[in-house]
Amino acid sequence: MRIIRFLTFISIFFSVSCGDYQKVLKSNDASFKFEKAVSYFEEKQFNKAFPLLDELMSSFRGTTRAQEVYKYYALTLYGQKDYILAGYHFKRFSTTFQSHPFAEESAYLAAYCYYLESPTSSLDPAYIYKAIDELQLFINSHPETKRSLECNNLIDDLRERLEKKSFDIAKGYFHREQFSSAVTSFNVMLGEYPDSPYREEAMMLRFMSAYELAKNSIENLESDRYKEAATAYLEFNDAFPESLFLKEIESVYKKIQAFSEKES
Repeated sequence: MRIIRFLTFISIFFSVSCGDYQKVLKSNDASFKFEKAVSYFEEKQFNKAFPLLDELMSSFRGTTRAQEVYKYYALTLYGQKDYILAGYHFKRFSTTFQSHPFAEESAYLAAYCYYLESPTSSLDPAYIYKAIDELQLFINSHPETKRSLECNNLIDDLRERLEKKSFDIAKGYFHREQFSSAVTSFNVMLGEYPDSPYREEAMMLRFMSAYELAKNSIENLESDRYKEAATAYLEFNDAFPESLFLKEIESVYKKIQAFSEKES
């Protein structure tokens, strides 16, 4: 019996609630609608706030209230996690209403939306580059901002994603036995990220890629490619003389030396 009463109460509650919302939607009082939209927003009922604000964008265009409506419109999109659209509108707000108290926050949120939309290192990095550009633009255009440290930390995180992606691409070529592409990719990665935490493994895999490339080369390319592999080994040995990888790759280097002795 108690369960039936509870379900009846819930049903009545939602019916009344939906009815109240329909009254707000049908109201011709724009000020009333805006007050309700802000109330829904503050209660995190973004799905209710958005249709009202979307309508009010036209109703208040050209009035003193237009800026506040636009502010909540962008924030509601952000609350709905529609970061692409939210970022667009935050940026537009910050450039259109530069003297508004929300302008700096809006500019930051525009950049932060790109950060939130940027993928992990395994996906297309276009949004990562865009997020870095937008965060740097915010720092440059707001030199007095208190968010500079936060933005720099976000940029560092994004660059680490790019670094990991660069390493994973090169490593992927190695595992697929595309050794020429692997050597090139490891060279690019090591050049762009000289202090990478993946440097040791990258240099070891570059050497192994160079060796495999030489071993499978046609005769007139063998000599030069074995020399490149030997150089890769010596660079690794010089950079990481205590590396645990050395035991694994010394036997390979001895094969390169044996080839060189045979050639001389």
